[in-house]
Amino acid sequence: MIRCPAFLPFQTSSSLLGFLSICISRFVSPNMESPIILNYFTSSLSCFCMILLYASTLNPVFALENCTFPAIFNFGDSNSDTGGLAAALITPTPPYGETFFHMPAGRFSDGRLIIDFMGGIYANLMPEKDYFPKALYTFDIGQNDIGGGSFSNMTLEEVNASVPDIVNNFSTNVKAIYDVGARSFWIHNTGPLGCLPYILTNFLSAQRDSHGCAKPYNDVAQYFNYKLKEAIVQLRIDLPLAAITHVDIYSAKYSLFSESNKHGFEFPLVACCGYGGKYNYSNSVRCGGTITVNGSQIFVGSCEHPSVRVNWDGFHYTEAANKFVFNQISTGAFSDPPIPLKMACHRV
Repeated sequence: MIRCPAFLPFQTSSSLLGFLSICISRFVSPNMESPIILNYFTSSLSCFCMILLYASTLNPVFALENCTFPAIFNFGDSNSDTGGLAAALITPTPPYGETFFHMPAGRFSDGRLIIDFMGGIYANLMPEKDYFPKALYTFDIGQNDIGGGSFSNMTLEEVNASVPDIVNNFSTNVKAIYDVGARSFWIHNTGPLGCLPYILTNFLSAQRDSHGCAKPYNDVAQYFNYKLKEAIVQLRIDLPLAAITHVDIYSAKYSLFSESNKHGFEFPLVACCGYGGKYNYSNSVRCGGTITVNGSQIFVGSCEHPSVRVNWDGFHYTEAANKFVFNQISTGAFSDPPIPLKMACHRV
């Protein structure tokens, strides 16, 4: 059973906005026994131990115990924010939250976010003081920094030139959190910005890649990720007691666009909740709004089957897409070092 003691909102510069708490459950239930399996295991114990020893020699992750995080403190933009933005600035209205919560729940999606799948949905509780050094600190940033620059009369070259400063500010924030006791960090890079309907709609002339995404904007995102990777290498040197897991969420998300049919999704470049145009997105009216057409008020609601759609409202992902990405990244397959979420307290 997963139990979650606490979570607390944080807000800093460079899109660091959001909050959530989480605990990681035990991987194996003590009641999971079968007489047949148990007998086979007993007769083959020495062979199993030899295989396990060999595996742990090749990959030290096999020898690690699961971590016990009393809380997770999340820093991120609205892709991982569970209520901070809604409380401070913008309150999502129906149909936000319709898939899981059946009502708006502070999240900019039809349901749960990646951070929710990391630990479940819990009530707001104040953390105990000793949780801070034992907690997992997660980061999901970059989209607002890059996207915001693209809409502030900056050229792509100027946005690119701003990336080192953005990443340096991020490193400064991580060091500040480390200085007050944080030790376990789970850091996502940024996703494929050029595959989002709000970018595709506003920059129709931008070169498309083979999957229909705006290549120049994905190139900026990948440059951001390159500089972030460099910064994380340096952070590991500067913060010798920190366990830092760098997660390539870009690749996990991009597969939703490059192999959407394989993963059970359709129309990956089209917003589920929106109105008008090739990408079902408009700057003039957004998800949950109303528009007058031929004298009639039309409510901008969701598509019929959000469970097979990738993009929710032009900016954010659906619950189904978030769950897919979580399943990909939680195993460690997209991580450096290749360590699963449940072992992210270990330095490998």
